[in-house]
Amino acid sequence: MRFDEELKGKKLLILAGADVHIKVVNAAKELGVYTIVTDFLSPQDSPAKQIADEFWMLDIKDTNGIVERCRKEGIDGVLTFCIDPAQIPYQQICEKLNLPCYGTKKQFEILTNKRLFKQYCIKHGIDVIPEYSIKDAYEGKIAFPVLVKPTDSRGSRGQTVCYSQNDIAHAIDVARKESKDSGVIIEHYMLGKQDMSFAYIVINKEPYLLKIGDRLLGKVEDNLERQQIATILPSRHIKQYRREIEPKVIKMIKSLDITFGAVFLQGFWNDDRVYMYDPGLRFPGSDFDVVMKNATGFDNMKSFVRFALTGDVCSQYGNPRNACELNGRLCVILSVSCRPGKIAELNGMDIIKANPHVLSASLRHHVNDIVPSSGDIQQRVAEFVAILPNRTSIETFLSFVYDNLTILDEDGKDMIISKISNNQL
Repeated sequence: MRFDEELKGKKLLILAGADVHIKVVNAAKELGVYTIVTDFLSPQDSPAKQIADEFWMLDIKDTNGIVERCRKEGIDGVLTFCIDPAQIPYQQICEKLNLPCYGTKKQFEILTNKRLFKQYCIKHGIDVIPEYSIKDAYEGKIAFPVLVKPTDSRGSRGQTVCYSQNDIAHAIDVARKESKDSGVIIEHYMLGKQDMSFAYIVINKEPYLLKIGDRLLGKVEDNLERQQIATILPSRHIKQYRREIEPKVIKMIKSLDITFGAVFLQGFWNDDRVYMYDPGLRFPGSDFDVVMKNATGFDNMKSFVRFALTGDVCSQYGNPRNACELNGRLCVILSVSCRPGKIAELNGMDIIKANPHVLSASLRHHVNDIVPSSGDIQQRVAEFVAILPNRTSIETFLSFVYDNLTILDEDGKDMIISKISNNQL
C-alpha cells in the first residue's frame, strides 16, 4: 500500500478559507482527501471555499455548532493553519471530537498569550523586549517611546506607539478593548531594530527550523512602522542565530512537550541577540512553505493533513532538516500596503503572476473595497512570494513588481505606500 493510500476519501474540515488556506486544500486534494472549509464569510470573500469539495457557513468561533456538524457528517480530522482566532477554537473542537490536535490547552495558552510567552522565555534564558508595568506608565516612570499592546491580539490590532505621557491613557484603553483578558503589555519600542520571524515544525518531539527571515517594516509617516512590508529568507543572521541562540530556543520548545506541531516566533535582532516578543502555535500566514517545497522538496502542508487524519507524528513528506537554508536560494515575501481610501482600479496581477520567479500572488482587497486607516494588516492589499537565485536579484524583483502593479483611488491617485527602498535591503 502506498504511503498515503489510507487517506483517500477521508473528510478534512479546514477552519477559515482565506487565500493562505488554498494551499491546505490543494495539499489535501493531492492526497485524495475530501475537503470542507468553514467560516462565516461568503465564498466570494473566502477563496479556499471556492476550490474545496464542500463549504459550511459556520463561524470558526462557533465550536458547539461545528462539533455538532462534524459528528453528523462523519468528519475524520480538523485542521487550522495560520490565523490567530482559530487556534483556541481548533483545540476545543478537536478535544470534543477526540480527534488529533497538534496542541494541548496549556500549550495553546502559552503560545497565544504574549505575557505568558515572555515569562516562559525568561524562564528558559531567552531574551525578551524589556517592559514596564501599568503603574510605572501612569506614574511617568518609563522611557519613551514605548509600544502599548494587548496580551492576545492579532495583526497588530490594538497596538499604539506612545511618544509622551499624554499618549499613555488612551493607548492602554485601546489595548484593553482588543484583548480578550483585558491584559496590556507596555514594551520598550524597538524602532529601527531588525525585526525577525521564525517557524519550526515539531515532528515526533524534535523541532526543525523551517523559516528564519528578516522582516522589513513600513514607514512611520504611513503609520505602518509595525507592519511587515517584506520578508527576506533566510536571514542575514542565520549562521549566528543557529550557533549561539537556537540551542536555547530548541530547549524551550522541547520543554513544551509538543509531539507534533508548528511553532511561530517573532523577535528583534539587536547587539547580536534576539529579543522575542510574539508567539503562535501555528504557521505564519505567508506562503513561505510554498517556497520551501519548491527549493527543498519538504511539504509541511501534507505532513499536517496526514497528522490531522491519522494522528501520525512521525511520517514526513520530504526532509525538514536544514530546510530553512532553501538550498542556497533566496525568498522574498513582498506585502503591498495602501493608504486609506476606496480602490477604483487594480491592474498588473496577471503580469506579476507570469514572472517565472513568482510562486504565489494573492489579493486581500479588490476593486471597490475600502482600505481602512488602521495601521495594521487590514491595509495590506496584495502579497507576492518569489524565489530568487541570490540577494543581488532582490532590487530587480522589487522594481518589477512596483512598475507593473497599479492600485488607484477614485481620483486616479496611486494608493501604494511604504515601498521598499534600496537602502533597506
